[in-house]
Amino acid sequence: MTDARLRRGRGSLAVSFFVQGVTFALLVTRIPAIQDRYGISDGLLPVFLAAVPILAGVASVATEKVVARVGPAVVLRWAQPFVLLALLAVGAGSELWAAAVALGLFGLAVGALDASMNMLGVSLQRAYGRSIMLGFHASYSLGGIAGASLAWVGAHWHLSLFTSYLPVVAVLLPVAFVGSRWYVAGGDGPVEEAGESRGSGIAFKLLLPLCLVMTFAYIGDSTVSNWSAKYLQDVLGSSEELATVPYNAYMVTTLLGRAVGDFGVRRLGAAVVVRGGAVLGGLGFALVAVAPGAWAGIAGFTVLGLGLSVIVPQTFAAAGRLFPGNSDAAVARLNVFNYVGFLVGSPLVGALGDAWSYRGAMVVPMALVLVTVVYATSFGSREARYGGGHERPRTVDVG
Repeated sequence: MTDARLRRGRGSLAVSFFVQGVTFALLVTRIPAIQDRYGISDGLLPVFLAAVPILAGVASVATEKVVARVGPAVVLRWAQPFVLLALLAVGAGSELWAAAVALGLFGLAVGALDASMNMLGVSLQRAYGRSIMLGFHASYSLGGIAGASLAWVGAHWHLSLFTSYLPVVAVLLPVAFVGSRWYVAGGDGPVEEAGESRGSGIAFKLLLPLCLVMTFAYIGDSTVSNWSAKYLQDVLGSSEELATVPYNAYMVTTLLGRAVGDFGVRRLGAAVVVRGGAVLGGLGFALVAVAPGAWAGIAGFTVLGLGLSVIVPQTFAAAGRLFPGNSDAAVARLNVFNYVGFLVGSPLVGALGDAWSYRGAMVVPMALVLVTVVYATSFGSREARYGGGHERPRTVDVG
C-alpha cells in the first residue's frame, strides 16, 4: 500500500477520534440538563450513568468477535454514526424509558467504537513503524474541548438538548461517514515481543499489567472529571466560576501532552515516557491533596493532565506490540478496563471523601497512578521502541 493511502487512513482515523471527543463531551457535560429533562432522581442517576460504561464493556468484548469476521474498519464505519444518532435520541425524548433506551444504545455503540478505533490506531502504528498513537488521542482531546465549548454555548443560551445536539450531529454525521471511506488497517508484521501468533489465544497474564495500568489511569481521569469542581469549591473555597477552571486546564494540558508525546516515544521509548507520565500524574495528585488554595489546586490538576495524557494511548499501543498477530483481540479486551476504571474511580473517591476527607481521598488515585511506574517495563525497552522512522510502512489492507 502506498504512503499516500497510509496518510489518508491516518487522517481519516484522526477525524474519527475528534468526532468521538466532541460527541462524548456533549453527553457528559450536559448530564444535569439530561437529569432535569427526564426527571431522573438523584438516587436513580448513578444507575443510568453506570449503565453506559457497563454496556460499553459488553460491546467491547463482543467487538472482538465481530472484527474477526468483518475487520475493525467496518465496525467503526457503522458504530460512529450510531453513537451520533444515539446522542440525538438522548436529547429528543421526554419519558424515563426513552432516556434508558437512548443511553443504553449510546453505551453499546461507544464500546464498539472505542475498541475499533484503537484497533485501527494500533495497526496503523505498526504499518508506520513509529509511534503515532498519541496523535490520535490528541485529536480526541481536541474534540473534547470543542464539545465542552459547544455544551457551554447551549447551556448559556438555555437551548434544549435536542436544539443543541441537532446541528452538531447534522455536521459530524456526514463528515464521519464520508471519512470512513479511507480507513485502512495495517498488515501483520513479524512478532516483536513475547506475544502470541495469529490464531492463538491471548495470554491474560501477559496482558494483565496493561489492564491494571488502564484501570488506574481511568480512575485518575474520572477523579478529575467528576470531582475537580467540587474539590475546588468545597475544599479549597473557590467561587463557582473558578471551580470550572480545573477540568478545562486538565483537558488543555492533556491535549498538549498528547500532541508532543509521540516525539518523546520515538526519542526515548514508550517505557520512559509512561514512567515519566506516571510520576507527573502522582505529583499532580499530591499537589491537589496539599494545595492551600484554589490556584494551587488548579496547578495540580494542570500537572495531572500532562502526566495522565500519555498513559492510555501507550497502553493500547503496548498491547498491539505484545500481541502483534492478535492485536485486535488484545485491544478489545484491554478496552474493557477503560470502563472498569471509569466505574470504580468516581464512587471510590466519593466514598473516601465522605468517610475520611477529600484531601485524603486524592492520595488513593495518586498511589494507583504511581503503580504504573512499576509496570512501565511492560511497555517495552528503549531499543524495542517505534522510533527513528527507519522501517518502511508494511503492507496494509482495507478493513
